[in-house]
Amino acid sequence: MKEANSKRKWLLFLTAAFTAVCGSAIGTDVGAESGKPASGTSVREQKVSTAAAKTSLTEEEKLFIRIYKASNRGVVNISTVSSAEEMMTNAVPADGFGSGFIIGTEGYILTNHHVVRGSDHLLVTLYDGSTVQAGLVGYDSQTDLAVLKIKPPKGITLTPIPLGDSSSLEVGRRVLAIGNPFGFDRTLTEGIVSSIGRTIKSENGRLIKGIIQTDAAINPGNSGGPLLDLSGRVVGINTAIFSGTRQSAGIGFAIPINIAKNIIPQLIEFHRVLRPDLGVDVIAEEGGGLRVMRLTRGGPAAAAGLQGPRVLVYRYGELEWRQIERGFADLIVAVDNVQVNSVDSLMSYIESKKPNQVVTLTVIRANRPLKIPVKLTVGASD
Repeated sequence: MKEANSKRKWLLFLTAAFTAVCGSAIGTDVGAESGKPASGTSVREQKVSTAAAKTSLTEEEKLFIRIYKASNRGVVNISTVSSAEEMMTNAVPADGFGSGFIIGTEGYILTNHHVVRGSDHLLVTLYDGSTVQAGLVGYDSQTDLAVLKIKPPKGITLTPIPLGDSSSLEVGRRVLAIGNPFGFDRTLTEGIVSSIGRTIKSENGRLIKGIIQTDAAINPGNSGGPLLDLSGRVVGINTAIFSGTRQSAGIGFAIPINIAKNIIPQLIEFHRVLRPDLGVDVIAEEGGGLRVMRLTRGGPAAAAGLQGPRVLVYRYGELEWRQIERGFADLIVAVDNVQVNSVDSLMSYIESKKPNQVVTLTVIRANRPLKIPVKLTVGASD
């Protein structure tokens, strides 16, 4: 009996000792997790350290925040409606939204033409949530750009975003995009310039060259919003994504701001872009050169003496049919001694000139080269 009591006391002693040791270790861990100060550290010192860890920002984060705060008020949400009734009831089509940004204190807004194309009435939502009607000042489908104008509500000061220089961009440069993807106002995304000098087709089929490619997330609704450099200046206008699902796949495109800077003054003054016109439709030939397919009646090319296709009329009794003889038409091979083998190369060269300037076309007619000077005129508005 004494031996049993002795064993029991010994077991109780071991259990107590084990509990004391484990309890001490567990207590230390729990204390650390619950915020109790470690040995030698005061409660106040630990709270300050924890707060500092939660609020500390990297220099890059501070920069992004500073740019967003300076620029986001200049970004607007553009909604389109097709009738006055829809405008009065604020009935906006689900796909009828996009972005734009303020480019001057007079109320001008730059956006993509495809954002506002075909709309009778436009609504612009400003940073404070107020909505105002906008007027279409002018557009250029060839570069997919448009300028709107608004009259801000009383008490609202417009915040224009400064324009930068897209010619200084290089692959690898950081850029920020602000817009309204899927209607979520003034969303910021970040990325790099993935490539420069890309070419995409505009809505009228012409090629827009020098396009910026970026991996900054661009989604439906971002179109027309600004692409910013780390100085907070606009270097591009977000315009398209490459995706079968119409959602960002890491390949977005922006129109360089330098293209827009050349077009904005003309859209404001003339409501369109005054481009020089040759007055001729051509197609590329397999063997090289551009075959004249149609001459604008009274146009500069016709007045200069260029030849288009000849129409041959055949009759057999009462039957009559016509055949177009393309070989009779002039083949344009150069302009001002610059070789041209595509429609875009010819049009790009002509558009680098001004109305009333003279260019010299080199054509092949009846297997002989001819040089024909042509005085350019102002092209018809698209």
